[in-house]
Amino acid sequence: MAKRRFGDRKDAALIRDMDAMHVFMAHLYRDRTDNEAYISETIDLEPMQKWIAAHPDGEFKYTYFHIIIATILKLLIERPQLNRFISDRKYYQRNENIVSFIVKRQFTEEAAEGMAVVKGVGEDTIFTVHEKIKQQVVPCKSGENSGTEDGMDFITKMPGFLRKWVLSMIRWLSVKGKLPKFATEGDSNHSSVFVTNLGSIGLKCGYHHLSNYGTCSIFVVIGEKKQTPTFHEDGTFTLRDTLDIGLTADERITDGYYFARTIKLLKYIMEHPETLEAPFKTKTEMEAMA
Repeated sequence: MAKRRFGDRKDAALIRDMDAMHVFMAHLYRDRTDNEAYISETIDLEPMQKWIAAHPDGEFKYTYFHIIIATILKLLIERPQLNRFISDRKYYQRNENIVSFIVKRQFTEEAAEGMAVVKGVGEDTIFTVHEKIKQQVVPCKSGENSGTEDGMDFITKMPGFLRKWVLSMIRWLSVKGKLPKFATEGDSNHSSVFVTNLGSIGLKCGYHHLSNYGTCSIFVVIGEKKQTPTFHEDGTFTLRDTLDIGLTADERITDGYYFARTIKLLKYIMEHPETLEAPFKTKTEMEAMA
């Protein structure tokens, strides 16, 4: 990690060479929610199904979700502009690659939810990410709270006037990058990407907004598995299992061409999951994509 310089935050380095257009955008369109760009893609599940069948794990089975989380972490490492955020009208490059998601402790209406956070590094593979997800999900399913959840429980028990002041101070500290690590470590609002798996509760993929609080610039929605016809030249078609994925991003963090190439890479990796067996720092050959 590069040495921290004046203007850097604890969680990110100040980007000092942004072009004029992007600098103006941060001032003219200040809120993250004013700069949302939504992109969706349909993924052929057959390659994932074959890969999962070839890698059985009786204790903690591989799933589509694990492959998607691993793919996102690889993209953050291979496409670092995705790991930017804007705060206080300044551009920052995040120090860590962080994906967060909600864990439903039981599939009932009354069950509580917990927060899981997975960090990726260049040496990671699908196998190490699978283990990291397991270490997050298993304790959460058993009812253990993260430090962030315990902090939220404490604040909600405060008198209304005090709670309002504390939350206002938290927002200000977040903008300035002054929040202590224990307040951001397990908070989805301070991750690189937040992922929600609506397919797990039988819902279709769709748009989800960003949040002005925190530093998260990308929100990913996973829809339910469905069958989609693939048409052939002779007019016949084959039904294949597919998955829709929606991505909402702060369009200020990079340009449209970079986003477009990233989405193509996202689709390619998910439809070639063996790519994730190599360390994530290994460059994916773009020429291999159709």
